[in-house]
Amino acid sequence: MGVMKTAIVAGSRTPFVRSGSLFADLSAADLGKAAVRDALARSGLSGDKVGHLVYGTVVHDTQAPNIAREVGLAVLPKHVPAVSVSRACTSANQAITDGAQMIEVGHADVVIAGGAESLSRIPITVSEKLSKSLVRASKGKTVGQRLSPFRTIRPRDLVPVTPAIAEPSTGESMGQSAERMAKENGISREDQDAWALRSHQLAAAGTADGRLTAEIAPVYIPPDYRTVVTSDNGIRTDTSADRLAKLRPVFDRRYGSVTAGNASPLTDGASAVVLMNGERALADGLQPLGWIRSWAWTALDPAGQLLQGPAYAAPIALDRAGLSMRDIGLMEMHEAFASQVLSNLQALSSKTFAESELGRSQAVGHPDVDDINVMGGSLSIGHPFGATGGRLTMTILHEMERRDVQFGLITVCAAGGMGFAMVVERR
Repeated sequence: MGVMKTAIVAGSRTPFVRSGSLFADLSAADLGKAAVRDALARSGLSGDKVGHLVYGTVVHDTQAPNIAREVGLAVLPKHVPAVSVSRACTSANQAITDGAQMIEVGHADVVIAGGAESLSRIPITVSEKLSKSLVRASKGKTVGQRLSPFRTIRPRDLVPVTPAIAEPSTGESMGQSAERMAKENGISREDQDAWALRSHQLAAAGTADGRLTAEIAPVYIPPDYRTVVTSDNGIRTDTSADRLAKLRPVFDRRYGSVTAGNASPLTDGASAVVLMNGERALADGLQPLGWIRSWAWTALDPAGQLLQGPAYAAPIALDRAGLSMRDIGLMEMHEAFASQVLSNLQALSSKTFAESELGRSQAVGHPDVDDINVMGGSLSIGHPFGATGGRLTMTILHEMERRDVQFGLITVCAAGGMGFAMVVERR
């Protein structure tokens, strides 16, 4: 892959808040505007320096499907092109890698990338039968022609249809997949709850000492803008091992171990990072937060270990970076479910997995657990699908600076059996 020349010069995110709470009346585009505006301000660059905006989301707004353009029109000069990308939970990572590629080939000097999600405002559709009737009725010329398509409609056809967090190819929900992974990989309920508790405790500490809130853009809530949201609201400072142990399994009520306590909550939020040609950044006197060194995408059969993608992607990203896991000082692994995190860490440290799945003679390994998700993760902070990749990138770079770490690794699992890994560095 060679030495990459893409620098990350600034980043920002909104608070991540539980869906249906503080951001219930804000769209994903509204949140994206706040994150992009703040990231640009932190970079010190003017909007006319931006060559492109690449922005991710998962549940698209049917009234404004190109979220990137809506965000850009509100925040950047009208001549800046914008494109929306979507790759499930790795959508912001997709935006960042797309932006890096634009810079690497010389098509832009500055790209803003990130993503947003509002799971408070998901599009509700109608049944296929009602939908077809509405289309036929719209073509009618007379009152009779407009009414006749509805004669066969029954009450069950009027039930709204909400988007499913499930695999279209298997019908299995992500939670059911996480439950199956826990069983197949021997991940205990106690270990899952312990990881979830750790996530909340570390995120609470990172909020209390200002490390997490330092990356957050305050959001003023309309219409009177008197309510200001400045921190994530899903972090439980009062949780305990006993409380987590009392929660009932959700996806396999009899034999299961995945609960609401060891799974990431539905969340609203947005993130953005400013990418720049590194030579240009240094020439302009900017001090990058870090540099993109390599990345990798992988995919596996959704009917298999759906959320195990990071264990396949991490070794490829490390190879492309010319590094081994021993070189990694900090790691941010997206926490969709505690069972997914523990399954991936187990696979990374398994020689058998390396031989049978990766064709490698040695286990890939992982950093000491104390160097993974050092300020908690998505289980506590939350997971707005389109935004998480931007948060992971910013969070690790800021902490690498505090700890004087040279190399960091980001991994994300995604629906469809996809996996992502990126190596970032400080020079």
